[in-house]
Amino acid sequence: MRYLVPLGRVLFALVFIITSFGHFSAETIGYAASKGVPMAELLVPLSGVMSLLGGLMIALGFKARIGAWLIVAFLVPVSLSMHAFWAVDDPQQAMMDRIQFMKNVAMLGGALLITYFGAGPVSVDERRAHAIPATREPLPA
Repeated sequence: MRYLVPLGRVLFALVFIITSFGHFSAETIGYAASKGVPMAELLVPLSGVMSLLGGLMIALGFKARIGAWLIVAFLVPVSLSMHAFWAVDDPQQAMMDRIQFMKNVAMLGGALLITYFGAGPVSVDERRAHAIPATREPLPA
């Protein structure tokens, strides 16, 4: 059972890691700008960095709580700006945005759980927490 936690971490983080690379493309930046994202040329690549770093930190279980906060900081503005289904006139597009918004809400819940519980077993964080601190011998006088 202990290996279900790292598997869950990796599966959760995978979507952020894989999709982060698209945040550096002109198409994605242009799409965000068309949705009204201010300074899209700066903010979209920054969101890609946040998504990649947060995802890797969670997947590896290295400072996973900080990685999860990066994902939270990524998901909240992205969900509100890119998937504002309440402001869309086209019913099909509104439905697609609602689905994406609710998916992001679910992932936000997962990220918040990681901010509270941390990486769990089989992680860099666990290994570091149980490492024996090096003892220092006094220097000779």
